[in-house]
Amino acid sequence: MTLLAGSAVVTGGGSGIGRAIAVALAARGAAVAVVDLLPEGARETVAAITAGGGRAALVQADVSRWEDVDRAVGTAVRELGPLGILVNGAGILDGYEPGASMSPALWERVIAINLTGSFLACRRALAELLPQGAGRIVNIASVAGLVGSGGGPAYTASKHGVVGLTRQLAITYAAQGVTVNAICPGVIATALRANSTRILGADAPVMRGVGGDEAAMRAITPAGRRGTLEEVAAAACYLVSEEAAYVTGQTLVVDGGWTAR
Repeated sequence: MTLLAGSAVVTGGGSGIGRAIAVALAARGAAVAVVDLLPEGARETVAAITAGGGRAALVQADVSRWEDVDRAVGTAVRELGPLGILVNGAGILDGYEPGASMSPALWERVIAINLTGSFLACRRALAELLPQGAGRIVNIASVAGLVGSGGGPAYTASKHGVVGLTRQLAITYAAQGVTVNAICPGVIATALRANSTRILGADAPVMRGVGGDEAAMRAITPAGRRGTLEEVAAAACYLVSEEAAYVTGQTLVVDGGWTAR
């Protein structure tokens, strides 16, 4: 499997799925810009990449802010070369907070990072990819982008929005050589709950839900286990490869059978 030529930008690359994808892309020869709001995790990802002989750059950024996204992609191109790949991995949870008690501030922050952040990064990346006539964009959505049981209202709405954004951009730019796809992971072992709590600060709810409950995870997942970071990263590597040139507008579900029920 051969990655599309060019550097890669991975938002949310400081931990979890984003880190796994950044490391996997680097192992396959891509120079990777690791973009994250929390710089210490991003530094660890960059260190892991360089320790393996890869090239990486760190950019601290809040993906909900256009100025930060613009700077992040510009830095990646300047330091690592022409862009070929964007992976939108930045995201936070709403802790399954019910709609009747969800604060407007929590709603707005989850939507801003998960959905608006994905749009802003896509918009900035397209400015690089369209003139080249080639590019790969992968948006990390969730099973919550397909069903109503994967999160609270803000998280569910944001991930449904990411799936819709993916499809619309895919049909708009397919003829110009840019593919846009989404990955919908199920229950994956990450630090997303802790990171979400830290990012949300005083607005953070208790992080309830399937991911924090082993019995609930097994009950909802026919495979009976959590997915691994490497399994999601492998899906991303396929979608950004040369071999996936005819795959666009798709949601690749990596959920152990959750949504097949």
